[in-house]
Amino acid sequence: MKNAPFLNLVLAVILVIAVGWLLVAGRPIILPIVTAVISVYVMVSASDMLGRMPILGRAPKILLRALVLLAFTVAVLAFAVVVAGTVRDIAAALPVYQENIEAMVQAVAQRFDLESQMLWDEIRAVTLERIDMQQLVLAALGGFTSVGITVFLVVIYAGFLIGERGVFPAKISAALTDAETASKTLRVITDINGQISQYLSVKTLINLILGLISYAILWLLGVDFALFWAITIALLNYIPYVGSYLGVAFPVILSLGQFASLQTTLVLLAMLVAAQVWVGNVLEPRWIGRQLNMSPFVVLVALSVWSALWGIPGAILAIPMTSILIIVTSNFESTRFIAVLLSERGDTARPEPAKENAA
Repeated sequence: MKNAPFLNLVLAVILVIAVGWLLVAGRPIILPIVTAVISVYVMVSASDMLGRMPILGRAPKILLRALVLLAFTVAVLAFAVVVAGTVRDIAAALPVYQENIEAMVQAVAQRFDLESQMLWDEIRAVTLERIDMQQLVLAALGGFTSVGITVFLVVIYAGFLIGERGVFPAKISAALTDAETASKTLRVITDINGQISQYLSVKTLINLILGLISYAILWLLGVDFALFWAITIALLNYIPYVGSYLGVAFPVILSLGQFASLQTTLVLLAMLVAAQVWVGNVLEPRWIGRQLNMSPFVVLVALSVWSALWGIPGAILAIPMTSILIIVTSNFESTRFIAVLLSERGDTARPEPAKENAA
């Protein structure tokens, strides 16, 4: 059929549009499920780590996973409480911050005799008098204020997923009667489990270290809401390239309003950037390296696409989701070219048969 290539292209475009619409329209349902699945990877890695400890090594796996699930539940609920309270407190403090910034700018204008120039009135009219700091900051933090229902669903889904994880390989084998197809499916799932679990567990540990260092810096300088900003910095560091800058920007900008001192803000900026540089250029390459084999351009495109679909949560999930796509497409000859194009080095080797089950 002469028009087959064109027809396939049209069908592919329609499929992409339909999937994109489904992801946007189904965000309230799909996002908690995807987040729960990604969270289970981290929890399973944590339970495996506990199992290697001398005292807990003899405990049943189900008990270790229950302990990790309990810790995860407490952590996310505590995070939701901290977010709800802090966003409210930030909203109350923002008018004072804005007044401090305006007073500081006014002092600079007086020092350099800018007020006597006609241009200063025009600049002030289009900047300070039009900027509503409270509205801007609350809009930027809007994603955090809607976490309540999502957090609840993630905890529920994660609990059921981690409970049923052990029987999943048997379900796959029973559902796929063809032994070769079942074996290949389990191999793909095992590859996904191994790579994503390793990346997320190490990345989570790195972000925890970064969060603790950032909290120490913020607390030392007396920055308001230090715990909230440290958590924000740790979470946003899941986002490659831009996440670290966004994490630092929020507390630095608001510290200018809190202290009304450029010197203190610059010291805070230097210390937070130093922590980011050490983590990003020393710790992360040593612990993670290039295990994901993902093109930097593809990373940026994935960030743009998933951010447009799901906002900040989409940006955080962009790397695991794209990595899953690369693993899946690399296991089939008809789609392997997609994995090669998405990879950094173009050497996505066909994986060997898995030695472990998908559990």
